[in-house]
Amino acid sequence: DNMKIMKKLVYILCLVTISIGHIVDCQEIQSNLINKSPIKSIRLKSGNIVDCININKQPAFDNPLLKNHKLQRKPSFETSLKTSPVKSISAFEKVKCPKGYVPIPRNTQDKSLLNYHILDANNPVTYNAGAYVQGNFSYGASGTACVYNPKVSKAQISGSALHVRGGLENNISQILLGWHVYPDLYHDDKSHIFALWNSNNFKTGCYNTMCPGFIQTDNSLYLGQPIQNTSIYGTEIIMETLLSISQDVKTNNWWVTVQNKALGYFPTEIFSNLREATQVGWGGFVLSGAGEDIPFPPMGSGHFEELNLLHSSYITHIQYLNATRTNGCPMYKLVNTPKNLPTKCYDVEYYGERSEALGCFVLFGGPGGKCNS
Repeated sequence: DNMKIMKKLVYILCLVTISIGHIVDCQEIQSNLINKSPIKSIRLKSGNIVDCININKQPAFDNPLLKNHKLQRKPSFETSLKTSPVKSISAFEKVKCPKGYVPIPRNTQDKSLLNYHILDANNPVTYNAGAYVQGNFSYGASGTACVYNPKVSKAQISGSALHVRGGLENNISQILLGWHVYPDLYHDDKSHIFALWNSNNFKTGCYNTMCPGFIQTDNSLYLGQPIQNTSIYGTEIIMETLLSISQDVKTNNWWVTVQNKALGYFPTEIFSNLREATQVGWGGFVLSGAGEDIPFPPMGSGHFEELNLLHSSYITHIQYLNATRTNGCPMYKLVNTPKNLPTKCYDVEYYGERSEALGCFVLFGGPGGKCNS
């Protein structure tokens, strides 16, 4: 079996190393390799493989900044969020690891995909349509996002997310959480739950668990997981997912919550400048790295925003944790929307609180196309 093969490989490695004059602790090498090996591997219908790894030996702890980090198994705050009425919650392919183990997808992707700056307003291959609160200290953002499955080409991304960002232009740290379609990353055309973190002004960071950073604590729902059911434009089939990024007041770790489940957290130690957020935001985004001749992909439902939740992409129940650490709905005077959106491709509108059923909400979307011509 796999364990016997691993022991043989360790034995051969030890013999080779000793033969060239190095002194090694073979027992220690074997122990380290066994601790990293999965207790169980799950092959998804998509063909991707998820490994169940010991929660204390997961890849995040390979980050030198977490050498002395103490695992936090659950947040110290309530994770329950509101959902919109008469809408359905998105489902995920069932994955469950034994107690004490967490699901980690195998990373077979191109490492050049780790660090796209999808929130960079100056990047000519990205467009962001959202509502932003900037300049106020914040400690979290949450919302209920409808999930679509826009069609994109290779080297393109389309999705929806909320984010927290800290620091000045030359020292930015940020976390994004949402859903996206990203064929180059997942080798499929499905919508996936994702997170992206950056530190040191985009010098470090990655998607999901592709590099050491995010600490997984839930044993069934994980970053990068495909979403089984998505919304269908113009019908009553509208699928939602509940999203939250919240800083734990006791540890300063940034917890990620999806469908009212705390998946895990981004430790405060990995960020150069995110003791608090100086910008929070909610909305949609697209990226097209496929060349000038390739049209930009659709955003959300692929249709322009209109005050109709069966047609528009949206994030409802928008809230952010303000300086007093209480959840608040952003006031109109605090909210900015992008000024550089090509109106023939995408649009966005922040509506604030129009009804108790929806809370504060933002509508966005568009068909894409030749946006720069």
